[in-house]
Amino acid sequence: MPFVFSVDKKDLHNDKRDMMDNISDYLVVGGGSGGCAVASRLSEDTNTSVTVLEAGGKGDSWLVKTPAAVAAMLPTTINNWAFQTVPQPGLNGRRGYQPRGKMLGGSSGLNAMVYIRGHRQDYDRWAALGNPGWSYEEVLPYFIRSENNQTFGAPYHGQSGPLRVGELRSDNPFQHVYLEAARQAGFPLNKDFNGAEQEGIGIYQVTQHRGERWSAARGYLHPFIGQRPNLKVETGCHVTRILFEGRRAVGVELLQNGVRRSLRARKEVLLAAGALQTPQLLQLSGVGAGADLQALGIPVLHDLPGVGRNLQDHPDFVFKYRSTSLDLLGVSAAGGLRLAREFWRYQHRRRGIVSSNGAEGGGFLKTDPALSAPDIQLHFVVAMIDDHARKLHWGHGYSCHVCLLRPQSIGEVTLASPDPLAAPLINPRFLEHPDDLENMVKAFKLTRKLMDTPAMQAMRYADFQTADVHSDDEIRAALRRHCDTVYHPVGTCKMGVDSMAVVDPALRVHGLDGLRIVDASIMPTLIGGNTNAPGMMIGEKAADLIRAAK
Repeated sequence: MPFVFSVDKKDLHNDKRDMMDNISDYLVVGGGSGGCAVASRLSEDTNTSVTVLEAGGKGDSWLVKTPAAVAAMLPTTINNWAFQTVPQPGLNGRRGYQPRGKMLGGSSGLNAMVYIRGHRQDYDRWAALGNPGWSYEEVLPYFIRSENNQTFGAPYHGQSGPLRVGELRSDNPFQHVYLEAARQAGFPLNKDFNGAEQEGIGIYQVTQHRGERWSAARGYLHPFIGQRPNLKVETGCHVTRILFEGRRAVGVELLQNGVRRSLRARKEVLLAAGALQTPQLLQLSGVGAGADLQALGIPVLHDLPGVGRNLQDHPDFVFKYRSTSLDLLGVSAAGGLRLAREFWRYQHRRRGIVSSNGAEGGGFLKTDPALSAPDIQLHFVVAMIDDHARKLHWGHGYSCHVCLLRPQSIGEVTLASPDPLAAPLINPRFLEHPDDLENMVKAFKLTRKLMDTPAMQAMRYADFQTADVHSDDEIRAALRRHCDTVYHPVGTCKMGVDSMAVVDPALRVHGLDGLRIVDASIMPTLIGGNTNAPGMMIGEKAADLIRAAK
């Protein structure tokens, strides 16, 4: 008698459901700023199914929502990939620190929440490099569509988008000290760095709402999880490679809870893993410089030499000063009592120092008046930050970052090994170009002019590490000892039409089908400002480009 294999109808139904769960129209790899925006916009169409794959968690805990809690996440591995660079010759062989958000919202859940778009010339330059559709006037509508600004409206701002933008609620009197210092130094004041003119000193607007962090996930994804049947968001998913049929991307392979899975995309795979991990994933999948991949034993699917090249980041120096003011964050018995009261205030009113983003003030300045746009940016911090807050000191103080907005040093991201769980090799080549060091000397002097005004000197009792730095050679030595990132890596899968471009102006990977990149890695040049808002703009524009291609 032959063996009869019986199948229950319920099992057949479950198998069919599992198969459907493993296929979507679009797979979005990475839940950062660009990934959140593109997934949210594409899933507005109920006939389009979208799955977001994020290696980290949901990004919705109190630790993420409470602004001051960034002090706990930034120097640790909490919600943070916490990468390091390779040794940097321009920094005396030091390894730099590269924190990146590991959660839905990506680095928008870990950053200082500063809302900056960059200078109009940055985007006009993109267009001039052979990227039609990416000029300032053409990307401005996407910034506006993204934004819900509590203060500013047309013609430069939106007030109905998913990204909440508003004024700080820290009520910190040090903001007035900082602005008075700017007046004393002769620098113009600017209330809106994203308006008609970027140059000047002011208090930053932040991605917050009622004193809480407003990440890309909180604006674009969290309201729709479980509400849109066509939107699926999976966390704890470490994508290990892209799956191809011929030269078409058809899905991804991933690890989730120790289990290897494969998911399929009917239409496209959208990479949004960021400027460090998007090129890493391409290289792991056989897309990149052929000789480099072969040296690691990775079969070459597509020899695309620009993958991982063109890494650009803002080199940054931090002035640090000691102060006795308890309006500044720090470590002391009196400060602890003050902070306890501030936690109570935050709990009941969502105001006070617990709502601070840390970098409350800032500005954009020119080291040469003849420049057509500011070439340095300041972040004034109401705490004494040393080595990315990884070194704590007793007492209170304040800091001022100064970064070079358009450095000439260009680096790369490459594979350390074929192991998808290994961190990539990150080499920004900080200060290797001689112009960068000399321009940072100018930036140092201009920032010190602000820090040495009577208003600022009255608030400190010691210069933490630059009191004996005066000559240009002493400044150069200090820069090499202390410069590092201000957390804005971009450009490693640049958009363009030249031989080193990775994506075209529609963000499609050159030479492949069914694969786009939707994050800061597509920037052909580094913008003059923070990169979070531009990441969401890229996601917004990508959604329109994808819809237009249907």
